[in-house]
Amino acid sequence: MTKITAIIPTLNEEIHIADAIASVSFADEIIVIDSFSTDKTLEIAEKLNVKIIKRKFDDFSSQKNFAIDQAKHAWIYILDADERVTKEVKEEIVSAIKDPKDFVGFYIRRTFYFAGEKINYGGCQRDKVIRLFLKERSTYKGVVHERIVTNGKLGFFKNKIDHFSYKSYNHYVSKMNHYGALRSQQFFEEGRKVNFFHILIKPCARFFIHYVIRLGFLDGFAGLIFAKIQAYSVLVKYVKLWLLKKGIKEH
Repeated sequence: MTKITAIIPTLNEEIHIADAIASVSFADEIIVIDSFSTDKTLEIAEKLNVKIIKRKFDDFSSQKNFAIDQAKHAWIYILDADERVTKEVKEEIVSAIKDPKDFVGFYIRRTFYFAGEKINYGGCQRDKVIRLFLKERSTYKGVVHERIVTNGKLGFFKNKIDHFSYKSYNHYVSKMNHYGALRSQQFFEEGRKVNFFHILIKPCARFFIHYVIRLGFLDGFAGLIFAKIQAYSVLVKYVKLWLLKKGIKEH
């Protein structure tokens, strides 16, 4: 019988971790790979009969690839702590690993929720991720917005998982700062430049793309805030790159 390992990367996810684990309870093995959380994430996970791995965070791809190497089973399902596998997607996962046909992985679309409101536009209507894949045919690459590279055909699930990205304003800004720091370090090592265009124009362009071109205005006030936060993430990235070039350390 084909078996599956679910992997959940965590860092201070006490609000999400119990529900995340519950949503992949169908898996034969559940691994929580934690970047030394300082809240109750591990305390909660330890009570839920999962395997816990503690590893210092270097980048998203390395963290996930390390956990994949520890998995017992051929099929892997990666779940971010703020995602939930719905009943319909669970049924598709179980069916896919029993009879994958020629597929080595599957794209899954996500329903995005921001501050309790469903976001239908602003780019979210095109959101899809590879979450289910064969261990031996796949690997993660990239520092921040990591992507999985597979050797073989990919399929699509019909149903969507839920994505609750926003749990508090401070948490969301903290996440944007974390992503920005990683991305700016990558840009710094690549020798990229930063100028007025990157600080003034690129954030505005990102807002315009999400709010106008990708129809974010149809989501009302939540769509406006979502577009502004996307613009903020661009600003943070280049401000941090400018600070690196000035030799200024934030910590």
